[in-house]
Amino acid sequence: MKPYLLAAAVAAVLLSGAPALAQDASTPAYQAAVADALRPADEVERDALRHPAEMLAIAQVKPGQRIADIRPGAGYFTRLFARVVGEGGHVYAFVPNRTAERENPRADALVAAYPNVSRVNGDLDAMSFDQPLDLVFMSQEYHDFHIPRFDVDVAKMNADIFKALKPGGLYVVIDHQAAPGAANSVVETLHRIEGAQLRKEVEAAGFVFDGESTAVANTADDHSLNVFDEAIRGKTDQFVYRFRKPN
Repeated sequence: MKPYLLAAAVAAVLLSGAPALAQDASTPAYQAAVADALRPADEVERDALRHPAEMLAIAQVKPGQRIADIRPGAGYFTRLFARVVGEGGHVYAFVPNRTAERENPRADALVAAYPNVSRVNGDLDAMSFDQPLDLVFMSQEYHDFHIPRFDVDVAKMNADIFKALKPGGLYVVIDHQAAPGAANSVVETLHRIEGAQLRKEVEAAGFVFDGESTAVANTADDHSLNVFDEAIRGKTDQFVYRFRKPN
């Protein structure tokens, strides 16, 4: 069966109500998204470290959903989401005003390649979307928003994400783990944040912790190096937390 037909068939099954498929990394729709021929070779090369199918599974991505990918960069996850949500869904590539001049062209390239993707600009602590969302996704970005030069009210950001989601909607965050007790004290020097600190901040906005993945964890990382240090770059110990907006 051709990939696009396979994805369509799986989409129909998922929409008919087979929840187990939406949480299984081997779901054919996830595998079809990972195999998308439009994905750049340099992104595909990173799959062994980034575990894209497992990330789709922890985020419980389904056809027809509306997803905001916060600061999507070159679009590693945006491309995957676009394929899984399909024609009936939509992906918002949210680019902060502060970095828009540099990052808008990359988001616009995603819009040109995927008809169900649109670019949204705004302030991180004043985010809004034209439709209620099923998922807000943030990969390796949350720690940056504690850095003073970003000028973000992180508590307000989390509150706005809470408002943007449907009841039962999910907020999934991937970030670089800091050492125990570091909290958010090394966000600028090491580009890491302690998972316990992030969880406390997100739960303060009203979210309920709903699960985690260890797919991108690395126990060999002692959390002492800057994440851009070549000795650890791409192989940091990362946490993946899923939060749910109560119904």
